[in-house]
Amino acid sequence: MKIYKSKIDWWLIILILILFGYPIVDGILSKEYVLSLVFGLILIIFFFLSKTIQYKIDGENLVIWKTKIEIKTIRKIYRTNNPLSSPAMSLDRIAIVYNKFDEVLLSPKERDEFINELLKINPNIEVKRQ
Repeated sequence: MKIYKSKIDWWLIILILILFGYPIVDGILSKEYVLSLVFGLILIIFFFLSKTIQYKIDGENLVIWKTKIEIKTIRKIYRTNNPLSSPAMSLDRIAIVYNKFDEVLLSPKERDEFINELLKINPNIEVKRQ
């Protein structure tokens, strides 16, 4: 089993710290400690969720959280910057098209190594490297 971590954009970390850090600091300064606690907990949950984003190649399956994708059903891989919600912490993404109409957006740190590992299992995958 090989595990690949998600790439994380530095600007996304700063944006999240600003969005959630400001209410924490403001809540402390205005003595609204419940507000600070709530936003602090949200920030902690976000941190732990971001650390769990990983892509596992387990035998002939690609596992993303609880979702299993048979690598033999992957038809195409292409680069994208699509900002849609996905298990990716970067906008430097790849789209994996599988089955007939299914698609998932990922951002593995070692993108080329990840794609090559998928190609070892399914050499019929069309890869568009832009």
